[in-house]
Amino acid sequence: MRFLGVVGTIVRVCGAALLGSGLLLGSGLLLIGSGVLNAQVAAAGAAQEPTFGTPTFGTAIDRAAMAERVKQEYLHGWNGYRQAAWGHDEVMPLTGKPHDWYGVSLHMTEIDGLDTMLLMGLTTEATEAREDLDKNLSFDQDIYVKNFEITIRCLGGLESAYEISGDKRLLALAEDLGDRLLPAFHSPTGIPYPFVNLKTGKVKGVETDPASSALLPEFGTLSKLTGKPVYYDAAKRAMVEIWKRRSGVGLLGGAINVDTGKWTDTTATVGSGTDSFYEYLLKCWLLFGDKDMQTMWQQATGPIHQYLEDEVRSGLWYGEAEMMTGKRTEQNYGALDAFFPALLALDGDMSRAQRLQLSNFQMWTAYGIEPEVMNYATFEVSDGGYQLRPEIIESTYYLHHLTGDPLYEHMGQMYYDSLVRWCRTPNAYAALSDVRTKAQKDDMESFFFAETLKYLYLLYAPDATVDWRRTVFNTEAHPLKRFD
Repeated sequence: MRFLGVVGTIVRVCGAALLGSGLLLGSGLLLIGSGVLNAQVAAAGAAQEPTFGTPTFGTAIDRAAMAERVKQEYLHGWNGYRQAAWGHDEVMPLTGKPHDWYGVSLHMTEIDGLDTMLLMGLTTEATEAREDLDKNLSFDQDIYVKNFEITIRCLGGLESAYEISGDKRLLALAEDLGDRLLPAFHSPTGIPYPFVNLKTGKVKGVETDPASSALLPEFGTLSKLTGKPVYYDAAKRAMVEIWKRRSGVGLLGGAINVDTGKWTDTTATVGSGTDSFYEYLLKCWLLFGDKDMQTMWQQATGPIHQYLEDEVRSGLWYGEAEMMTGKRTEQNYGALDAFFPALLALDGDMSRAQRLQLSNFQMWTAYGIEPEVMNYATFEVSDGGYQLRPEIIESTYYLHHLTGDPLYEHMGQMYYDSLVRWCRTPNAYAALSDVRTKAQKDDMESFFFAETLKYLYLLYAPDATVDWRRTVFNTEAHPLKRFD
């Protein structure tokens, strides 16, 4: 495979320099000519050749109109869920059948999407969901659930919706759920088991990863709301125990044994397996004013940049390395890694954040929508699925909020257009089994409502919709109030 270069001319009106990708960074951009970074990858047998595109900068984005368009698409998906799968975890967007993760419903889409509706002003829909949760949701179920996913989606979602609405029924549900998840932390190391039974408190699974062990924003918020320190203490200890086991060069691996504390996968990355851990070091410092989290975050950033940062012809990326030595192992990057510009921007590292977001944009436009994993040196796709993931839009929103640069409004419009073109179904939105063929699959996870459409809406909504001075988003995009 080869990178063929730039076709078309992009001219800066004011400010910085041309990057290797051909995109210009900052405000005051004009697009002249084809506006296409026609860097095509000649993959033998590929169903679709990738084409790199840039947003159109000829006219300003009508932010109010875009916010309304996103809201209407939220209602399109929500009404599809409501009509075909109300009271269930999810709707299957192609067959229109309901789907429950564990055989019984935890009303996951209703919980995950509730605070988005509150922020959008969808009062009727939000009220209906709150009443249904009060009447029909019970966590007293004899099922083993994945601790991380239920924590970030359900516990975080209930807390956020309570903080926005003041509905104490939501806080009662959150406290009940927190109590049922808490036994997961009762391990020899303090690192949580990956699965816990909501009725019996029994646990299972001995292998987890750093990201799945990072649950402090949700459990810490529960402590602050209830006055019970047990949640904060357990969740903080888990993160500290993971950090104590970092390598001599300061990196974390991809999997660890809960009982022994020994690493079972020594792959270091900012993506899957470690993403939320790094994210929560910084965010717990901001959310709670926790100085230990501040110290760990500051210790983490140097090794991340030293060993994972990678500069190639197409721009700045973050790859994989062996955690014990820091030696690069793979040049893989994907949809889950795309949150990292948001984290860098939140930490004030705007130069890296903006450059990495341009790489994110290349990843999206290479095939018209981002793949789950690709090689950033060759743009070969190793996992072509698209799960309706939000991380690239999250980074776009953060950078727009923190810089005010209209570049990110145009990026967001391209993401929106791609979602509508390739993922919209008559009744909802569908994930893609392969971005090269655009074949849809019968799956729409709840985070599409919690994250993808929330961040896309907030990109265009009035800045005051979320008070950044008092708010930190959890990894599921649930806005939590700061307690520092």
